[in-house]
Amino acid sequence: MNDTRRKRRRPAEPYTRITRPMVRGADGQLHETSWPEALDAAARGFAAVRSHYGPDAFGMFSCARSTNEMNYVAQKFTRVVMGTNNVDSCNRTCHAPSVAGLSAVFGSGGGTSSYGEVEDTDLIVMWGSNARFAHPIFFQHVLKGIRNGARMFAVDPRRTSTAEWADRWLGPNVGTDIPLAHAVAREIIHAGLVNTAFVERATTGYEEFAREVEPWTLSAAEQVTGVPAEAIRELAHAYATAERAQMCWTLGITEHHNATDNVRALINLALLTGHVGRYGSGLQPLRGQNNVQGGGDMGAIPDRLPGFQDILDPGVRARFEARWDTVIQPRQGLNLTRMLDAIERGTLKAVYCIGENPAQSEADCAHTVARLQMLDHLVVQDIFLTRTAELADVVLPAAAAWCESEGTVTNSERRVQRVRRAVPPPGEARDDIAILCDLAARLGHEWRYAGAEEVWDELRSVSPDHHGMTYGRLAEHHGLQWPCPSTEEVGLPYLHGRLWSEEPEQRGRLAPFGIVKHDPPVDVVDESYPLRLTTGRRLDSYNTGVQSGGFASPLRRGENIELSPEDAAAYGVQAGEVVRVSSRRGTVSAPVWIDPGLRPGLAFMTMHFPDEVDTNVLTIEATDPIAGTAEYKATAVRVDPIAAGAR
Repeated sequence: MNDTRRKRRRPAEPYTRITRPMVRGADGQLHETSWPEALDAAARGFAAVRSHYGPDAFGMFSCARSTNEMNYVAQKFTRVVMGTNNVDSCNRTCHAPSVAGLSAVFGSGGGTSSYGEVEDTDLIVMWGSNARFAHPIFFQHVLKGIRNGARMFAVDPRRTSTAEWADRWLGPNVGTDIPLAHAVAREIIHAGLVNTAFVERATTGYEEFAREVEPWTLSAAEQVTGVPAEAIRELAHAYATAERAQMCWTLGITEHHNATDNVRALINLALLTGHVGRYGSGLQPLRGQNNVQGGGDMGAIPDRLPGFQDILDPGVRARFEARWDTVIQPRQGLNLTRMLDAIERGTLKAVYCIGENPAQSEADCAHTVARLQMLDHLVVQDIFLTRTAELADVVLPAAAAWCESEGTVTNSERRVQRVRRAVPPPGEARDDIAILCDLAARLGHEWRYAGAEEVWDELRSVSPDHHGMTYGRLAEHHGLQWPCPSTEEVGLPYLHGRLWSEEPEQRGRLAPFGIVKHDPPVDVVDESYPLRLTTGRRLDSYNTGVQSGGFASPLRRGENIELSPEDAAAYGVQAGEVVRVSSRRGTVSAPVWIDPGLRPGLAFMTMHFPDEVDTNVLTIEATDPIAGTAEYKATAVRVDPIAAGAR
């Protein structure tokens, strides 16, 4: 491929709904074609790559907005048809560190609590989460909890809309969450507020952890984090003395180069105080898309089979091999980040991308586009002609909009819920599962599912956590939470109650404290790039703008760079004035929005309008070595006014 094949939309031009398959012709352009021709072209390319380079030259990007059933078939296609474990989804971009951190401590990557518990708790800590904008449905539960008497602490570099509802806002410098968490832990220890009985019964590594946090006195943490010592002390005492407390976090914790360590630092606080494994107390990583949790649960990740079962376990593999009549590679595959690296090395040659848009969502996106253009074969299956689809060799139109699909999704509280088709898809768009099965048939595997329920029943047969969740029971109970191993159960509202058992044999695996160290952001702020840019979401828009951009709305204001009043005055710029924003990777132009909730030295942007302002041109590709998530939250930039007549 080359960049001349890439068509760009004008700013605010809507994304085009795909209604017919497309194949790239000899002229380098995408042309509409028939389904048989498109499927033949897609299968031919995958077969050629597998034949010439082996199964690990293939990678699957699955979709966190699609159903559990689609994700199950997508990962099965990857492992059975193509013979590799190279499958991942946007979980890598957002909450892979949460899964990694929770799994390392508890053996399971799901949030430990239910939404309803937030309404019936005594303390809510929103750490790195503007839930009022990014998770508005969950935030309604938070508001009910506040009305019922819960206190709330908001920990975020910006004084966000969420912080306006808090009893206390703590504004740490970007990338200093570990020193702040360590200082909270040290204060709890020195104040004699440790839940000693729980620590001794349910955890390991406490002594080493206590030594690790010892240097982080309140004054030392204040110097590094910028949070007043008194505020740190108040949070520590409130969290430790609350009868029930919920620790909630999102991308302010997970989109860092040391994100898994950030997650472990928050889990340490729950272990120290016993705020996990019982009603009203828990750990809540809030998922940003409707089925991020479900995609991982279905095995659309490189290290787990459906039901979040370890792919390195021979017994687990044997059960799936018997069910699928195949041999599964006894090793972990590549995650999305490593697949992109493998493309650049020339070892990954083909990608099947379903419902994801890495050309816009990945950090340093110009680099991602260059990598995608290196592929021998790129197939995109989506509902819109995204920027990634514009790069594809074959584009397959899916019937995957929220009102066109049958199946289930799983939310942040592990609740599996039914979704039902309400309208027919446009044009020749087809069901994702049917497309996958037709491709599998062309590659030698005859799968015939009568519908989404048959896929779900196959999943239930291989995943103990989902075994009791029939479609009928899901409808009857308005959703069920995993684990639900039998049809006599309704699932668990909270996890890891076993840790409170008086019987050692019933406690099972003990929860280890994490020994993590402060590691500042990779992109250094200096005289050339004096501002710290952090990114996030707004209430009115959605992710890369594919579904929420390009339309007229009184809410829509497009992209801006948000500056503090002090920084705007220092640069001599006014609200609405277009400026150049530059990082070590690129430059964009954006109008100024002045936000009193920002402190001097901190700027904010989103990725919602990349065809107007491509924010991810600026962001850095530094990734967490465990989870592979990029450091979207800590970019060094400068702002330059644009001279009159130079725009």
